[in-house]
Amino acid sequence: MEREVVAIFGGSFNPPHMAHVLVVATVLARFEVAKVLVVPTFQHPFAKALASYEDRVAMCERAMGWLPRTEVSRVEQELGGESRTLRTLEHLAAAHPGWQMRFVMGADLMAESPKWFGFDRISALAPPIVLGRVGVVYDGAPTPILPAISSTEVRAKIADGRFEELAEVLPKDVLAYVRERRLYAKA
Repeated sequence: MEREVVAIFGGSFNPPHMAHVLVVATVLARFEVAKVLVVPTFQHPFAKALASYEDRVAMCERAMGWLPRTEVSRVEQELGGESRTLRTLEHLAAAHPGWQMRFVMGADLMAESPKWFGFDRISALAPPIVLGRVGVVYDGAPTPILPAISSTEVRAKIADGRFEELAEVLPKDVLAYVRERRLYAKA
């Protein structure tokens, strides 16, 4: 029996922006996958400050959940504790033996992969789909197709109330949600 190919796209999504939407659309358009599983980080392993998990899930649903064959997953909440890619992939592999997983990542993360815990095991469980990002250059890097959008810069603009500058980089429903919930506002 042929296994269903599922692309796993994880991240903090703090907040999800247009590059994240483009990742999902690109994977669906370019690769033979049955679906893309968007996996928001539950608890950042480096204690990075994040909007609440519920807010980030809601924003992911608004940003990417409407795309065909795309599902926003709460698997890392179910696992609890620190989010680790390897642990999440091992759990998904055990829970879904009929899946052939592919791990979706930007070229910027691929350049950092030697620092990742268990990257060899991650690659074996879910061979990476690496997408090129503007400004990321290394030997063998894929052609840049993703814009260089910085979540840090997006949050700074939100905190400064520069919402008009965000229309091109945040999905409109995410921007409306951020404004309604007053996320990333200065204390």
